[in-house]
Amino acid sequence: MRRVLAGLQLPGLAFGLALLAVLSAAVTGAAATAEGQSGVRPASAQDLDPDAARRPNVLLILVDDLKPALGCYGDATAVTPHLDGLAQRGIRFDLAYCNQAVCTASRYNLMLGSRSTSTGLYHLGSRLRETLPDAVTLPQHFAAHGYRTESLGKVFHIGHGNEGDPESFQVPHFHDLVIEYLDPASTGGELTREEALFTNQRLHEIGSLPRGAAWEAPDVDDDAYADGRVAAETVRRLEAAAQRRRNEGTPFFIAAGFVRPHLPFSAPKRYWDLHDPAELPMPEFEDLPVDAPPAAGKRGGEIAAYTPVPEDPQAPYPDELKRSLIHGYHASVSYVDAQIGRVLAALDELELSGETIVVVWGDHGFHLGDLGIWTKHTNYEQANRIPLILAGPGVAQPGSHSGQPAETVDLYPTLVELAGLPEPDTVQPLDGVSLVPVLADPDARLRDHAYHAFPRGPGGMLGRAIRTERHRLVEWKVPGAEPATAALELYDYQQDPLETRNLAQQHPEIVDQLRAVLATHPEAMPLHRPRRD
Repeated sequence: MRRVLAGLQLPGLAFGLALLAVLSAAVTGAAATAEGQSGVRPASAQDLDPDAARRPNVLLILVDDLKPALGCYGDATAVTPHLDGLAQRGIRFDLAYCNQAVCTASRYNLMLGSRSTSTGLYHLGSRLRETLPDAVTLPQHFAAHGYRTESLGKVFHIGHGNEGDPESFQVPHFHDLVIEYLDPASTGGELTREEALFTNQRLHEIGSLPRGAAWEAPDVDDDAYADGRVAAETVRRLEAAAQRRRNEGTPFFIAAGFVRPHLPFSAPKRYWDLHDPAELPMPEFEDLPVDAPPAAGKRGGEIAAYTPVPEDPQAPYPDELKRSLIHGYHASVSYVDAQIGRVLAALDELELSGETIVVVWGDHGFHLGDLGIWTKHTNYEQANRIPLILAGPGVAQPGSHSGQPAETVDLYPTLVELAGLPEPDTVQPLDGVSLVPVLADPDARLRDHAYHAFPRGPGGMLGRAIRTERHRLVEWKVPGAEPATAALELYDYQQDPLETRNLAQQHPEIVDQLRAVLATHPEAMPLHRPRRD
């Protein structure tokens, strides 16, 4: 029997009192529990929090490099029925933004509720516990109140010298590959640059290693790649969680991380076949914005680690290459949508949907040739705008959407409030705001902008940005330097959605107004790049 989230309309956020009735109908016959795999047996829910059995579960779904290239966000070329269906069960945020467009930092923003500019955790190799040894992450706060916390796939960033954060979860992390090939021709049988980076191998020899293919499309089953295996294991964890909830009343906090559409675009052939490459949109504007400061732009970078992409960052991309990359991105999105669909189907079949908050979050966006940029690592719209969908009993009116500018750091306080947990006492600053009032009323506004930042260059330059419903202002300077030293960018998304021109010189009055808003945020922490000897 399937239970759809839209079918359970519980008033407000006080739906926890109804969970005991739901528990009595939980499905039996669950698979082997993760305790048997790990040897870890957390305290029971009642040992830690007598109210735990009445609290909702949390399923946090993280997707790497996913911009709002989904049907529910109006992308007519997307084939994403499962994520579109989830959006119909809950609320979609149309102006959600990451706090920094790079994997490690963005995931710290999520798990800490703190912006990079507050912690100094900007870089791929930044290690959380070296900077904030006593930080209380989002899953740690849930564990302190009776939740069993588990993680699978890409949750924290592992690679580039970083080992993630094992302290955040109660049972050992279920880890799988990010860079993955099945066709030997994709690697030539050798360890490639990105494989080495993401497995912490030969980190001081990366430039001497061969490049791997930017895409492959073998005719294989979904579980041949990591995201399929993560989906299968998440289903097994949900089966165990259903039985645990039934027998012990223990709620779960499960974070399941999927890696596609991160490069390489390795996805089974049938997902490529869903898309006609001739029908996919090519970039409309491929130059950097007129009058943009040099620090703002990007050429090359991560994309150059893959063949047949030119290694010269200034070399032009043939149209055939652009189309193949864009095709690979959309195929990868469809593949990950199908894996998330497997997890959501299991949630329904196990009759857990009526007592589980589901969140889908992209860690940052992705440039597909717009402004001549590929991948992320900028302060521009395509790198920073993300999908954010919340669904669950009493969470929001099904099929609703909001223009409230939202940030990644808002999820920490939002989930805490939705679950009815006490406010966390953390050593790290909690920079976000709870979005719960917007869940109740999508037209409500808690702030008039979202904040994000990105570091650039060896001189310690940082671009701090605010994005309102119409404009983005970016202020580029070294943290702590005088405001007069800053280079500025201003974009008007009503008049120039493609960011073709920096308007800072033409509209000083808007710049002054937005800089005053930016000045209400604390000065950024300096940029100290971690060293890995």
